[in-house]
Amino acid sequence: MKVLFDTSVIIAAVIPKHPSHTPCFAELQAAELNQIQGYLSTHSLAEVYSVMTRMPSQPRMSPQEAQNLLQRCLQYLEVSLEIVDYQAVIAQMATLNLRGGGIFDALIAQAALKVSADQLLTLNSSHFTRLGTVIAQMVRVPM
Repeated sequence: MKVLFDTSVIIAAVIPKHPSHTPCFAELQAAELNQIQGYLSTHSLAEVYSVMTRMPSQPRMSPQEAQNLLQRCLQYLEVSLEIVDYQAVIAQMATLNLRGGGIFDALIAQAALKVSADQLLTLNSSHFTRLGTVIAQMVRVPM
């Protein structure tokens, strides 16, 4: 099974005090153990780094800790978006008349489409279901 991890799931998986830590950690562990094929959008690399190094409370990571976390994830989560993918996302956003930061969710969705993911794991399903039926059918919230 091919599973693309949204940034929200990665964050919850690595923060033990997060309310969704347990199911998200289990999903990430399944990818690490090769029980599923795990994927991560290129954009999520930057988002994870940003969130983990600016959190107002513990466990705020140092830049080096965040880099190490991402390097570990990249050992079992494949990542790939190219300019043609960004162009497709911009066209989709224009077609759907969506503005602003929604483009970042659309980039993550594009990564799921590119790898023909069976599931797009997220804690923010409404961010993705608005991107069309194909994406909406992939969306799953870890429980």
